[in-house]
Amino acid sequence: MTQDESSRRAEEFDTEKLPVEAIGEHEDLRPQPADDPIQPGADSQDLYRVMRHTIDRLESDDTARGDLKILSRTLRELRYAFTVFRPYRRRRKVTIFGSARTQPDHPEYQAAAEVGRRFAEHGWMVITGAGGGIMEAGHRGAGREASMGLNIMLPFEQSANEYIEGDAKLVTMKYFFTRKLMFVKECSAVVCLPGGFGTLDEALETLTLMQTGKQTMMPLVLLDHPGGSYWSDLGKFLDKQLLGNAMISPADVNLYKITNSIDETIEEILGFYRVYHSMRYVQDRLVFRLKQELTPEHLERIQTEFAEILVDGKFEMCGPLAEEGGEPELAEMPRLIFHFNRRALGKLRALINVINEA
Repeated sequence: MTQDESSRRAEEFDTEKLPVEAIGEHEDLRPQPADDPIQPGADSQDLYRVMRHTIDRLESDDTARGDLKILSRTLRELRYAFTVFRPYRRRRKVTIFGSARTQPDHPEYQAAAEVGRRFAEHGWMVITGAGGGIMEAGHRGAGREASMGLNIMLPFEQSANEYIEGDAKLVTMKYFFTRKLMFVKECSAVVCLPGGFGTLDEALETLTLMQTGKQTMMPLVLLDHPGGSYWSDLGKFLDKQLLGNAMISPADVNLYKITNSIDETIEEILGFYRVYHSMRYVQDRLVFRLKQELTPEHLERIQTEFAEILVDGKFEMCGPLAEEGGEPELAEMPRLIFHFNRRALGKLRALINVINEA
C-alpha cells in the first residue's frame, strides 16, 4: 500500500468515527479562491505546465536572487503545509486567533481554552498559531489529538507551546502571508479573542476575504470575555466610521458576530452548518448544498427577501449538478441554485442564516 493510499484509508476510517457535525466538504475539491467555478475532470497537469513555464520565465527574466528566495520558500512552505493538513481535510476545524501574551490566569485565556475544549467535544479540530497565550489556551482546551499548529519564525516570543511542540500536525513557517493563507483555507470557522496588531490583521483579513468572495462563507466570531469590551469597542468604530461613512454596506455586519458568551460562540458556528453545508460556483450559478430540502413556504420567503442579490431568474431547489460529480458523498444533498450577483456577500451571509432557520 502506498503512503497516499494509507492516508486516504486512515482519513476514511477517522471520518466514519466522527460526529456528523464534524464532517465537512472534500478539501481537495474545494475551489481556491472560493469564487472559482468547478472544473470537472481536470487532472491538474495544465497547472503543472503553467508553473513550469513560470519558472522558465523567471530564469529568462534574470530574476533577482532575493525574489527567487521568496518564491522558492513560499512554494516549499505551502507544499509541506498542504501535506500535513491533507489527512484531516474532511474534519471541520476552527481557527482561534488572539494575543500570544495573555496569561493563564486571565479570563480571555480561560475562554479560549473552553472554546477549544467544547469544539473538540464536537469532533472539530482547533488550529492556532502554536505560540503562547490565546494560542496555547486553544490547544490546551482541545488536547493534542485535536490540535493543529501554524507557527511563525520570529526572533522573539514565538516558540511552540507545550501542547503542540513536536507534534506531526505542527507546521513552522517563515512568512506571515503563507501562514494566514493556511489559517483561513483549512478551517470552517474563525474565533478571534483580543490581541495585538496581528490579531486585528487576521480578523480584518478574514472579513475582507469573505466580503470580496475570495473566501468561502463561514462564521466569524469576535469573542470578549464576560466583562470585556475589546471587540464591542471595535464594533462601535466599525459602525461609526465604516458604516456611518458608507465605506461598507449595512448588510456587511452579517459577516461577523461580536459576543461575550462562549455558548453563543458555539451556537453561532455549529448553527451555521445546521442546514447549510457548503457552496460551489458552477459556471455562472452559485450552488448551496443543504442537509435538508427547504419547504415551499421557506423557499417563498427567500424569493421575497433576497431577490435583490439575483442577476436574473429565481432561487430553485434541485439535485446535484453533473459538474459536481467529483463529490459523490454529497450526492444525496438537495441544492439551492441561483444566479448570484457576486457583490452582496453580506446579504448572502444573511441568506445562510435564514436557510438555517429550517
